[in-house]
Amino acid sequence: MPIVTMSLPVNVFLTALVTKAWALPKPAIGLLTAMPYLANFLQIFAAPFFLRWLPAKPMTAIGAAVGAVSWLGFAAMLSFVPRDQPEVAAWWFIGGFFLISASVAVTGVTWNAWIQDWVPTRLRGKYFGFRNRLLQISTLTFLLLTGWALARWAYSIAVFQAIIVVAVVLRAFSIYWQWSSPTRSHRPVTTAPLPLRDQIAVLRRSHSLLWFIAFGAVWFFASNCFGPFYQVFLFEQLNLSAFDVGVLSTVSALGGALALPAWGRLLDRYGNRPVMAVSLLVWQIVNALWCFLTPYSHTMVYIIWALGGMTSMGAIASAGFVLGQFTILLRLIPVEAKGLAIGFNLAITSLAAAIAPVLGGAVLSWALARWPDALAVYHVCFVLQPALAIAGCVLLLKVREPQAAPLTEVFGAMRNIRTLSGVLGLDFLVNYVFYRPTKR
Repeated sequence: MPIVTMSLPVNVFLTALVTKAWALPKPAIGLLTAMPYLANFLQIFAAPFFLRWLPAKPMTAIGAAVGAVSWLGFAAMLSFVPRDQPEVAAWWFIGGFFLISASVAVTGVTWNAWIQDWVPTRLRGKYFGFRNRLLQISTLTFLLLTGWALARWAYSIAVFQAIIVVAVVLRAFSIYWQWSSPTRSHRPVTTAPLPLRDQIAVLRRSHSLLWFIAFGAVWFFASNCFGPFYQVFLFEQLNLSAFDVGVLSTVSALGGALALPAWGRLLDRYGNRPVMAVSLLVWQIVNALWCFLTPYSHTMVYIIWALGGMTSMGAIASAGFVLGQFTILLRLIPVEAKGLAIGFNLAITSLAAAIAPVLGGAVLSWALARWPDALAVYHVCFVLQPALAIAGCVLLLKVREPQAAPLTEVFGAMRNIRTLSGVLGLDFLVNYVFYRPTKR
């Protein structure tokens, strides 16, 4: 989990690297943030060929090994990247992070294919419930220790490199244990898929799914436009340390994790669309409080995150919204064109999510160069996400939610949600496996 968490577009490690160790330009930070979404888009075309070349298990191990080697190369690169030339450093970081993101995108798809292949349906609730709890402990521990180490040793290059090496060593153990696991296929035999032309016709008739994809594109654009700069704002404008941001991220993730079961019951009782709309409204109202933060309101930062912001209201609401996105996809994606629908949804939302931070970084850089009050510029930019997200509810209300289709997993369609979890402050979602326990 440490190396997976570091590969998110926004996390304590990466934000501290590009703001404290290297002060990269805002457009470069936006482009860097777009790399995982660009990789998510490109893997749609690459992953099927990889899975035809090798089975899912060895393909996952190879992808994870490539990602680990890429991170080692990234660590070695830090010793040579010039700190007095931010434009040059930006291109080094963007290129290195794209290679890392590409391996993560492919590995995520092959890993899902592998784990669905051998975990029996009757054991998934208990197995994934236990596994998800372990992942939360691992992720939160890493966030705290990383923030403490970076703040303790003043963001030195050696500390960044040491964190990468530790994460790669842990990754090596995980690859070994995955390769050694005696997994056997428990998948039922599936029928032959429809021809592509018939699948396209099915997709065109799925009007609610198309409206939901349009809503998802607006939502991902709104979340990513200035979302990557929230932690930059904490570092640069509020002068918080990496340890402070790590604590806030930990508290936020805990709030969202604890809220998931309650939101699941609400979704089952009232339906996905109304619960998603309510949770999104509450979440964005809380996000609007960012427009009132100043360097003298550190107490308010903790209140927003720990009491009324990213945990008790914000992250709990976002957890309900994210869970609603998953469960409504179970209902909207047509079984006879599952692969095409998932790929189309992922392609559209990935492009929106990749374009957004590039534009957001350019706008933020343009505004900061023309107005001397940087705090006011951030406050104005932070109004955009709540406004766009709430406006997107118009598209969500056009969705008609049918009865649940006989489809048990839509792991692939959640790829962008896992990537976005770093921006949302819900890092535990990055490798979370959703499941619906069966009644006995």
